[in-house]
Amino acid sequence: MDRIRVVLADDHPIVLAGIRALLTADPEVELVGEATNGGEALPLIRTLAPQVAVVDVSMPGLSGLELTERLAGACPETRVLVLTVHEDAAYVQPLLKAGARGYLLKRSAAEDLLRAVHAVAAGGIYLDPSIAGHMMAGPSAGAARAPAAAGGEVLSPRETETLRLIAQGFSNKEIARRIDVSVKSVETYKARAAEKLGLRTRAEIIRYGAAHGWLDALTLR
Repeated sequence: MDRIRVVLADDHPIVLAGIRALLTADPEVELVGEATNGGEALPLIRTLAPQVAVVDVSMPGLSGLELTERLAGACPETRVLVLTVHEDAAYVQPLLKAGARGYLLKRSAAEDLLRAVHAVAAGGIYLDPSIAGHMMAGPSAGAARAPAAAGGEVLSPRETETLRLIAQGFSNKEIARRIDVSVKSVETYKARAAEKLGLRTRAEIIRYGAAHGWLDALTLR
């Protein structure tokens, strides 16, 4: 039986080495390429056309979400398995919508990576058990956690993402590149979100982000 051809993309050398060791230990898996950022990963995957691409969510160049979106069009035969530290189920839906076929927490990789790779390669969808448990709460569970003003007006996904990236220290230009919109659109999303939430300065946005756990991912990485 042909081995499962895999490309791995992660910007952390220690994580990369650990995942490499897990993959190469399976005689049914062949690691055919590695990349340390999303910009390197895209052309590599296009060239090698692996069955599975194991990618980190947060990478320089292209994020895991951006890479997944591009691969859906450029390499539809490659199934994306996302590897991440983010345990919030709210991260999952955008990635699945973009075309990812698996979502695995890094802390679960030692036990579940190979199971996830085989499942995704076979055409299935794999969700980390702890994430799947959160999603079982119902389709509205993620939306219920979306930021809302005192009057109950909920931010749109674009507004939420823009505000989160601002809180994490990204410039408008960097945000525009990350979410693939114009700088003017970023300014519009920021203004709408700030008005809904009554936030007037960047410092207030950062405090708001800290209160909602948006800065936790920075310390986890």
